[in-house]
Amino acid sequence: MTFDEYQKQALKTAYTDPKYVGTITEQTIWALGVAGEAGEVVEKWKKIVAYNGGVITAEDKLELQKELGDVIWYIAVLADSLGISLEEVMVINVKKLTDRKARGQIKGKGDNR
Repeated sequence: MTFDEYQKQALKTAYTDPKYVGTITEQTIWALGVAGEAGEVVEKWKKIVAYNGGVITAEDKLELQKELGDVIWYIAVLADSLGISLEEVMVINVKKLTDRKARGQIKGKGDNR
């Protein structure tokens, strides 16, 4: 499955209250969803480290997979609401990282290093 194919499938399951469709409120819901689901990934990770000595079980992996999927779902829907395909996001990201590596700037501070 390509990124764009995933995005199309994800959009089939997206629901917004009709009064918010196409508004900044709808986009805010998607953006906050990214943050919320990322928080769930981090919370599960914290519990693995704090309560399981850092041992990741098969069940932990499955739960992390589910939460990572939720993060990607929100990213896909948010990107679509901005008129951006996931394929575009990935291409731009790889170009940015490749450029940083070529300039020896993988580490450091700032978005445009």
